[in-house]
Amino acid sequence: MPTYEMPLLLKIMTRPEIAATLKRTAEAIFDKGGFIRKIDNLGKMATPYKMPVLNQTHKEANYFIIHFDVPPTSLKRLSEECLRDVDIIRLRIYTKNESKIDKCTLHEEIQPPAYRPDVKKMIEIGEKEKARKEKKKFKFNTGLDYYPFQR
Repeated sequence: MPTYEMPLLLKIMTRPEIAATLKRTAEAIFDKGGFIRKIDNLGKMATPYKMPVLNQTHKEANYFIIHFDVPPTSLKRLSEECLRDVDIIRLRIYTKNESKIDKCTLHEEIQPPAYRPDVKKMIEIGEKEKARKEKKKFKFNTGLDYYPFQR
């Protein structure tokens, strides 16, 4: 199952009401066959603009990010179910990009620049570019010793 991020904007409520809303959202994820990896609380902040939801205008919200895994087939149902909750102002679901682990290349980087593989590739690219530009060099085929259009 792929990992997803769901940023949530909850309306301003007391702490027990916020916990109940998060619990309902978590149960929705569990019902769809997923599991939660982490919940981040970003705190209470002003919204970027006035957000009208259910005849109410919200200028502040409680921000949360839920990191979870769920089958891709149940994402739409999960999103629809969470949007029906009256305490949620806004939510989106994004796929979480897994960070790619780079292998250590210290032994290559310690070498002098002329022996490094990446520098050799750059030199080859430069030589190819230089050869390509030399092929397209303009030749004067007028038979004159000078360029007649230059002042």
